[in-house]
Amino acid sequence: MKTKIFCDIADLKIIKKFNKKSIVKGFTTNPSLMRKAGAKDYESYSKKILKTCSSKPVSLEVFADDYLNIKKQALKINKWGKNVYVKIPITNSKGIFMGKIIKELNNQNIKLNITAVYSAKQTAKVLKLINKKTKIIISIFAGRAADTGNDPIPEFIKSLNLANKFANVEILWASVREPYNYLQAKQLGCHIITIPPTTIQKIEKFGKSLNQLTKETVRTFLKDAKKAKFKIN
Repeated sequence: MKTKIFCDIADLKIIKKFNKKSIVKGFTTNPSLMRKAGAKDYESYSKKILKTCSSKPVSLEVFADDYLNIKKQALKINKWGKNVYVKIPITNSKGIFMGKIIKELNNQNIKLNITAVYSAKQTAKVLKLINKKTKIIISIFAGRAADTGNDPIPEFIKSLNLANKFANVEILWASVREPYNYLQAKQLGCHIITIPPTTIQKIEKFGKSLNQLTKETVRTFLKDAKKAKFKIN
């Protein structure tokens, strides 16, 4: 099984550029990326993204924090495009499990991306609620977990084993920190990995030998030393 690469970005110009790349199979966004991209009106900006990318899956996240408003936003977002995955956080900001809305939307055949997942226990809670037909992505935040000294790999292994019983469920490696994460995700058998544009460009350059890297590194040091006009008398 190949691990699909999604591009994690909300910038329209970059989406337009990376949508042309065959290596990119979809896009993920979130409210933080939308804000960084300069979005003022969430709906109109999202529709511009979908107009730019109409044939690949695009994850668009709700930003409400309670059941009724999450439901309201999710139903609206779902109508914006056939390629939309509605991103629902595993819990709200108060730590309350969003199982009720996940189950309800899943039963309405709405494609979901369950985000901010960190553990296999959370994966298991989601899988207990869903059907085996409607597509669901479960996004596990590897990088953010590792930033706190926690090893995310065991959680991926357990989550993938649980998800293997569901043909409609895909496990996504989120919060990439380096290009090597792509190889880790492939080795584990993750269905998807979502990656920032600059890291995707590095992955496209995979294949350099270690000897080649040594030469390039030394040349860089020499070049910078000359530019700085360093001398040792």
